[in-house]
Amino acid sequence: MARIAGVDIPKEKRVIIALTYIYGIGKSRSAKVLKICSINPDKRVHELTDDEAKQIRSVISSEYKVEGTLRTEVTMDIKRLIDIGCYRGLRHRRGLPGRGQRTKTNARTRKGRKRTVGAKRKK
Repeated sequence: MARIAGVDIPKEKRVIIALTYIYGIGKSRSAKVLKICSINPDKRVHELTDDEAKQIRSVISSEYKVEGTLRTEVTMDIKRLIDIGCYRGLRHRRGLPGRGQRTKTNARTRKGRKRTVGAKRKK
């Protein structure tokens, strides 16, 4: 496994897909990085030379925020919203969706497992 930005990327996958295992890099950003490095996106990770891997590492570290720095930035942004007490911050605090979705039905990803209230019991 090649190690880029502190993440072990899988050997057998194509490079364009393997780079998406890094937090903060999706398919389009992965394609941009490979274009800058002039590496064929269809190449497998185990076929990369050490120079190519080093080149990918340097481009990612210089151009983009990834992994730990990005995670802390996102966490701090959410904490700021909660602290100032804006609508989005309140929704984060309550664990509800913050972008106008309905919550009477659905929203189970944010709300968690359904808890029934007042279930009847047998006498």
